[in-house]
Amino acid sequence: MIDVIKVASYIYKRYKDEKNTEIDQMKLHKLLYFSQRESIIRTGQQMFKEQFEAWKYGPVIVKVRDKYKSKALNEMPTEAELAPYQESLNFVFQNYASKDSWSLSILAHGESSWQNAREGYGPDDRCTVPMNLDDIRNDAERIKMRRFYFDEILPQIKKNN
Repeated sequence: MIDVIKVASYIYKRYKDEKNTEIDQMKLHKLLYFSQRESIIRTGQQMFKEQFEAWKYGPVIVKVRDKYKSKALNEMPTEAELAPYQESLNFVFQNYASKDSWSLSILAHGESSWQNAREGYGPDDRCTVPMNLDDIRNDAERIKMRRFYFDEILPQIKKNN
C-alpha cells in the first residue's frame, strides 16, 4: 500500500501538469475513490488504507481534505512506490479526469459502497459514516464483470450472429 497523501499529491500534480489548471477538491476525492476501486479491480488489493466517508457529494477522505485546504499536497511518491498502481492511476486519468466534478459526483452516487454508508440519511444530510471496504470491493467486482461482458462476451455474441 501507499500513503493516501502521496496518491493525492500525485493526482494533484499530474492534473495540474496535464490540464494546466488546479484540480478542485471534489474532483480530487472522486479520482481518489475511482483509483482505489481500480486498484482493487486490477490487483485485488486496495491502494491505500484510509477510509472514505460518505459525504453529501460523494466519497471524501478528511485527511486529504485538510491537506488540500492548507495547500500542502506536496508529498510526492517515489517511482517504486507508485509502480504497483501506475496502471490503475493511468486508467483513472484516461477515463475520469476530463469529466467535470459534478458528473463524477453523480457516478460516485451510483456506487453501492456510498449508498450503503448513507443508508438512513437524506440527500442533503451531513454524513461522516465510513464507507465499508468490502462494499468498495463489491463495486469493483461489479465493474470488473461489466467490463468482461462488454469486452469479451458481447463481441463474441455479435461475432456469432
